[in-house]
Amino acid sequence: MDDPIIEILHGLASALAIENSELKLLFGALGVILLGFGHFRASSKGSILAIIGWPMIGLHFYMDVPHYVEIQDPVLILMTAAGLPLTIAVAVWDGRNISRGIEDEALIWARGAIALATGPYLIMAHVPIFNVIAVWITAWSANTFLAFSGHDGYVIGAMLVDTGTADVLWSEWEGNRWILTQQLGEAGFHTPLLDETSGQPSVSFVMACSAAQSMAVFIGALFAIRTAPWQRRMRALLVTVPTIFVLNTFRNAGIVWLHTTYPQWDLLGITMFDFAHSYAAKAGSLFAMFLMALVLFDLLPEMHRHIMRLIKPISDLRSAT
Repeated sequence: MDDPIIEILHGLASALAIENSELKLLFGALGVILLGFGHFRASSKGSILAIIGWPMIGLHFYMDVPHYVEIQDPVLILMTAAGLPLTIAVAVWDGRNISRGIEDEALIWARGAIALATGPYLIMAHVPIFNVIAVWITAWSANTFLAFSGHDGYVIGAMLVDTGTADVLWSEWEGNRWILTQQLGEAGFHTPLLDETSGQPSVSFVMACSAAQSMAVFIGALFAIRTAPWQRRMRALLVTVPTIFVLNTFRNAGIVWLHTTYPQWDLLGITMFDFAHSYAAKAGSLFAMFLMALVLFDLLPEMHRHIMRLIKPISDLRSAT
């Protein structure tokens, strides 16, 4: 059964004579701009714009649901699908506060965190040259870690572009390198890790392997805190971003090693690559982010207060039942 919301959004894209990916980008860009105004102009009428910005962000992420259903990624299906009702609920909450003249610092922080996290990631994802650089750094770091740990024998292949019908070399791709104006295939910009002896690809690295999303989340959350000195925010940034990069390198190298070492492993139709990538690695990543959040709460107690304030309605609802 097709998702009716997705069907409506695809119909809207057709009516506007644009691709679904362009509509998704439009929602994301509008959401970032409106929430950004709501954060940086919170004391003026900019807060009203945030009410529209919240569901725009929700729709942006919701449009990823069909892709994650197709690749059977249950964690990301849940996270992207939950984004739309969650952002609508926050928009209602934000609207009530604005109508009552209440400036909730936690909601103002949330607006800024979403805008400052989503904005840079959209730029990286939709500017091909930045996308390619991120993919290459990810592949290089994983290959270097494998060689350092004694599992060498791999070389990084040429950068490829999945056009939806075939892979073409990045050097021969005729698309715009500064803004993505065409619909690409599932892999987008990617580079394979090749067996040095046979030349056969082991895995391919794509933008999603770079942990740019995780870095963007923490960067947005840190710089949106208006009440913390910049020195403490920079200290927290230096703790989190390099740590995420190192852990992600270990994750990617681990997936390659498991995939090539146990190629015949199968559990209820789940291959070793699918298990390592979609289950084990994501569980490990979420746990690592949880631990880093605890460290940040110690460095920036303001962030902890904001998060506890944002989840208070859920706690109150559970207490009432």
